[in-house]
Amino acid sequence: MAGLLRGVVRTAAVAGTATAVSNRVSRRQAGRWAQQEGPPAEQQSAPPPPPQPVAPASAAVPIADEMSSRIDQLKELGALKEQGILTEAEFAEQKSRILGT
Repeated sequence: MAGLLRGVVRTAAVAGTATAVSNRVSRRQAGRWAQQEGPPAEQQSAPPPPPQPVAPASAAVPIADEMSSRIDQLKELGALKEQGILTEAEFAEQKSRILGT
């Protein structure tokens, strides 16, 4: 029985060693072939730069419209104040309401 166990262990050791050597040889050969072929295409050229983020035009338009609307309202308030229709206090109150302060 001991002889049988010894034979099985020896066979496993030989098979394991053979597998390890075979894998090492395969990896070495693959490395040599890769060197002969040159660097992979990924390494030959630099990757393109990432695209620049672009703000959606639809988001910019309402903001611009809102800003021009506020400016127009402030101009109208200024004109009403110059004409004497609004007092300084009324002008300041309406101005702060439009500007949200």
